Amino acid sequence: MDQNPHSAVSEEDEAAAAGRHGSRDSLLLAAQLRFDGDPEIHAVRVRNLSAGGLMAEHAGFVDVGDRLEVDVRNIGWVKGRIAWATDGRIGIAFDREVDPMAARKPVGQGKKTPSFVKPILPQR
Repeated sequence: MDQNPHSAVSEEDEAAAAGRHGSRDSLLLAAQLRFDGDPEIHAVRVRNLSAGGLMAEHAGFVDVGDRLEVDVRNIGWVKGRIAWATDGRIGIAFDREVDPMAARKPVGQGKKTPSFVKPILPQR
């Protein structure tokens, strides 16, 4: 698996390589990925997300076309492939479209705020 740390890829090239159609949602989100045939799970930081793919920070070596799955908060595991890789970043093109706004929704589904996150108020 190779990742050329010296290749200069413009955003236009990245968008074309990933086959993006539509807007990207910039964010900073922890996610996990695993490559086909490898049970090891790698932690990545997602920098932007669209219906068709994402850009993430990943220090490992990859080849364009590598098959993988990525677990995005509130979306779940999504299969895809490496569309591009450069300077510690990778582009992943999903096999199916996702709702990128789902990743921004709150994780908790409780009816009230847990007591450990409530502010401490002075006693009267």
